[in-house]
Amino acid sequence: MAHVCIHWFRKGLRLHDNPALIAALKDCKELYPVFIMDPNLHSTEVGINRWRFLIGALKDLDSSLRKLNSRLFVLRGKPEEVFPKLFSKWKVTKLTYEYDTEPYSLSRDEKVTSLAKETGIDVIYKISHTLFNIERIIEENDGKPPLTYKRLQAIVAKLGPPKKPIPAPTLDDMKDVKTPCSEKDEKKYGIPTLEEFGLDSTSLGEELFPGGEQEALRRLDEHMKKTGWVCSFEKPQTSPNSLSPSTTVLSPYVTFGCLSARTFWWRLTEVYRGKKHSDPPVSLHGQLLWREFFYTCSLGIPNFNKMKGNTVCTQVDWDTNQDYLAAWREARTGFPFIDAIMTQLRQEGWIHHLARHAVACFLTRGDLWISWEEGQKVFEELLLDGDWALNAGNWQWLSASAFFHQFFRVYSPIAFGKKTDKNGDYIKKYLPLLEKFPPQYIYEPWKAPRSVQQAAGCIVGKDYPHPIVQHEQVSKKNIQRMKEAYARRSTASSESPIKKQGEKRKSLSVVDMLQKKARKE
Repeated sequence: MAHVCIHWFRKGLRLHDNPALIAALKDCKELYPVFIMDPNLHSTEVGINRWRFLIGALKDLDSSLRKLNSRLFVLRGKPEEVFPKLFSKWKVTKLTYEYDTEPYSLSRDEKVTSLAKETGIDVIYKISHTLFNIERIIEENDGKPPLTYKRLQAIVAKLGPPKKPIPAPTLDDMKDVKTPCSEKDEKKYGIPTLEEFGLDSTSLGEELFPGGEQEALRRLDEHMKKTGWVCSFEKPQTSPNSLSPSTTVLSPYVTFGCLSARTFWWRLTEVYRGKKHSDPPVSLHGQLLWREFFYTCSLGIPNFNKMKGNTVCTQVDWDTNQDYLAAWREARTGFPFIDAIMTQLRQEGWIHHLARHAVACFLTRGDLWISWEEGQKVFEELLLDGDWALNAGNWQWLSASAFFHQFFRVYSPIAFGKKTDKNGDYIKKYLPLLEKFPPQYIYEPWKAPRSVQQAAGCIVGKDYPHPIVQHEQVSKKNIQRMKEAYARRSTASSESPIKKQGEKRKSLSVVDMLQKKARKE
């Protein structure tokens, strides 16, 4: 039977390594590649940089499909309301999509699959957003998610390497497949603009990381040519405040599925072959396994993005302080290193992972004692690579709520940045107001004599805020508060989740290594 098929693009915004798209082409006479702007998912809480990235990725995908004599149909609405109309209008007999493990996605897909099956439509989904089948990892661990990276490594070692990526479809694959579309369709199903969503594109800076599969593959090629750099890459050794990124910045492309994680994995394998190279957890392979680790936890742990009802998360009596939260979010904390990072995040949509560590620790257990859930929302809005599972997992880690338990290791909002940028060039780039401060005061402008502040053209308290907290005092107090939260937890449960797994604690985790670099104050 020759099918009329919809391939539903969601995160896998690419043609390479897209097994669900290849499945769509099998016995297919008509193909409708569809992307749905879901108001639940693409709400006003998504920052303008993310919108721009997504629109760029959709334009690129549409352009690639047109080279195959097809096109992308972009619709607006809730998938469960949009699809029944499409099924009937296009007389659809098959629906394909890439599997997604987020709770929202699972619930959405269940509704759509059920509607399709009621109409007698074949539904096929394929796993290609992660390296492995996440459910299989959980099965191999007696039905529970592995709660340590080491345990995950042991399981995936048993499973063997990830599947090899498959090539993108060619004109030859499409020779008997049509995508009917009229001029009317051009308007009706076109790629949206920022203006359509009421977003002012004039406020945007230069697009440092344009969205799309072609850009993703170009950047991957560029990085893979630097074989020495790839082989010696150790994430803790990269700089949080270098003026140009000291890591690959491929994460937004993997998040939106413009770059397949499996393609990335196997390209690295080729570079490593026969050479001495770094290993997980700090290598580039190691970074992809961290992604797998948090995806697995997010699927196996209920309420993973919340503190309450989350079995691995320490219950902490966080404060609610809207003024502190706004100051952190809007880069007004009075700590130039923190404010520079938050400015870069808002302007560019990306910050180095150690910069994320610094601002996350500052917001939560380090200084402001505000819940990691609040920080998670801000990152979800502003980060190009804001990924539900990784975002929730990393915020729990950095707030010492789960996975990482050495809460007494606190990043200094002053000393940490100085280690890799004594002159404060990064601060000067993102906070030009402070650029005339001499290096000895750039991290602590409030300590500069009045004459120095005047010469710099920036008076603390008038042109730039005083620090909102005294780090030395609040960090000590907060360590005590974390200690109490941990004590309450151990009374409630005599065994920690890690001990329940029958795992010995490692003497030094990767975050220990990272945080060893941060001076405790």
